[in-house]
Amino acid sequence: MLTRTMLLQLANSKTMESLVRGNRWSAQLARRFVAGESLEEVTEPVRRLNAQGLAVSLDFLGESVTNEQEVAVVVDTYLRLFQHIRTQHLNANVSLKLTSLGLDIGDDLCYRNMLRLLSAAEPDLFVRIDMESSAYTQRTLDMFYRLWEGPEPHKNVGVVIQSYLYRSADDIEKLIAAGARVRLCKGAYKEPPSVAYPNKADVDANYLRLMQQLLLRGNYPGIATHDPKIIAATKQFAREHNIAPDRFEFQMLYGIRRDLQIQLVKEGYRMRVYTPFGTHWYPYMMRRLAERPANLWFALKNLFRA
Repeated sequence: MLTRTMLLQLANSKTMESLVRGNRWSAQLARRFVAGESLEEVTEPVRRLNAQGLAVSLDFLGESVTNEQEVAVVVDTYLRLFQHIRTQHLNANVSLKLTSLGLDIGDDLCYRNMLRLLSAAEPDLFVRIDMESSAYTQRTLDMFYRLWEGPEPHKNVGVVIQSYLYRSADDIEKLIAAGARVRLCKGAYKEPPSVAYPNKADVDANYLRLMQQLLLRGNYPGIATHDPKIIAATKQFAREHNIAPDRFEFQMLYGIRRDLQIQLVKEGYRMRVYTPFGTHWYPYMMRRLAERPANLWFALKNLFRA
């Protein structure tokens, strides 16, 4: 637990980010979790995934952007990404974070950017709003509903719910009632026990409850997990309730359990791989290391090598 806490704290350290990003061994480690730094670099990794029957969700890495010029770069990158997916005929949709689109600058700026992106993504591309730390949960959901059912409604947008938050059962109920597409994950940020379950067993139990509601009543949910027990429970629940494999999809992270991803496809399930790219890979990599601290020794061993 101490190691996980330390890694999550380091994920927010700009000093450590500068040190790590300048080290070639760290960049190599990041390539395990990140498909590339440029838009062009992701094409071949995505093609390889598609060839194995795996769909993709592409995410341009970056969060907590407070400079409007940097926000404009993010928007432009996503606009180019939409065209790249189309011209390269990739089996992919898109994920994004609202703080990379100006949420910390102002809700209206973020809303305008989202409207522009969703309009450009229509009619063929789906856009998933990632969930960030609990400080942004309500603001993220407010933005989603504003886009989903506001004055300029868009239905090519979905959202993420994290099972480690106490509030998630209520949020799932509202999203199911709205007909929204939900990705269910456990959550990867360090949260206080006042808002999140501190024990893994409770997080897992809540995940199973939420998964069951999404399978029974949800709109094509994404069951995002690498946990073999939760995957087995999902498959069993779907069989017991005659829920066809094409009514939901499993989702996993790029570079993690490719064997299991391919196995599920062979069994007839749909699988989507969350595939990030970009130069701002450090916080993302640290959260992945926190989920599997066994990778930490490899990272530290190579960090200061010449």
